[in-house]
Amino acid sequence: MLESLYLNLGQHDALSDAEKALLAGAMTFERHFATGQDIVASGLILDGLAARYKVLENGGRQFTSLQVSGDFVDLHAFLLKTMDHGIVALSPCHVMFADHSRLRTITEQAPHLTRLLWLDTLVDGAIHREWIVAMGRRSKTSHLAHLVCELFVRLQVVQRTNGMSFHLPLSQAELADVLGLSVVHMNRVIGALRKVGVVNWANHTVTILDWHRLQEIAEFDPTYLSMMREPR
Repeated sequence: MLESLYLNLGQHDALSDAEKALLAGAMTFERHFATGQDIVASGLILDGLAARYKVLENGGRQFTSLQVSGDFVDLHAFLLKTMDHGIVALSPCHVMFADHSRLRTITEQAPHLTRLLWLDTLVDGAIHREWIVAMGRRSKTSHLAHLVCELFVRLQVVQRTNGMSFHLPLSQAELADVLGLSVVHMNRVIGALRKVGVVNWANHTVTILDWHRLQEIAEFDPTYLSMMREPR
């Protein structure tokens, strides 16, 4: 059941059977969330797509990251305790929740596994920085291309892609909340990527037609995802 987590952490360094058992033992219960429901505690996404978000006083919403299978939706809440943002299910989500006392035991008894979990939170931070750069300095077409590249790579790690295609269950309104656009402008940006022949986007399935050209448009360098497997 935790295979997506093992794949996610294992992209950075090998996990032992004992470490896998420690992770499994930290999990206490699971729950299914419907699309649109808030996920109110730190947990691991076994399947589905979720987003961190902030809401402004005027009701506007901004997504600050997307969380895929194998991601802890808020592992750093283990230390911070207080959530300063919301987490919403953007598709039906199957979530497994970890007991904080058992996570604490891991940090005290399993230093290598602790470093991998720490790295997971650091990659979250790196993704946030890339999103800030994209929001502030990239063209909207480049921003969307970067998002597609990032999601494809992350989903490929946890075996949620089919060739060069992946499922992206977001409405244009939700995509607009990611890029900070109006829905009308969002439609034009998707159309621009289609027009240059780098993606096909239909029925919530994104198919990458020209990976190298898409990377060029996005100026995508996956280094920030720390995917090199090496001793940690």
